[in-house]
Amino acid sequence: MNRTAAREQAFKLLYSLEIQHDNYEELTELYIENNEIEDAKTKEYIKNIANGVKTNEEAIQQLISENLKTGWQLERISKVNLALLKLSIYEIIYNEIPYKVGINEVIELAKKYGDNQSASFINGVLASIVKQKLEN
Repeated sequence: MNRTAAREQAFKLLYSLEIQHDNYEELTELYIENNEIEDAKTKEYIKNIANGVKTNEEAIQQLISENLKTGWQLERISKVNLALLKLSIYEIIYNEIPYKVGINEVIELAKKYGDNQSASFINGVLASIVKQKLEN
């Protein structure tokens, strides 16, 4: 499985975790098993994303909140968009993938899984975060 497909699987898992806040480790294993993901690198990547987002969730949510337009709150963001933002932020900041890759990949997922405004909304938030990160 290539990295783009693995990222899509990681997004789907993060989305599931947004809905069910239960034991994320158990849900991660169950997700991998139910989706018949057998490639060791893909399993490791998905687990890394799930664990990383969970471990850094407070900081990631703070970054999202700080970069929303005035009047917007975290609770107002759809679960799909929230999962996509968390995925991209984790990869860009904590896995240090090139921000252009992180943003482009998640924008494509937003077009596929989000609503009509998802891609531009996510792009705006991520662009603000990247600009803030580059200035520091």
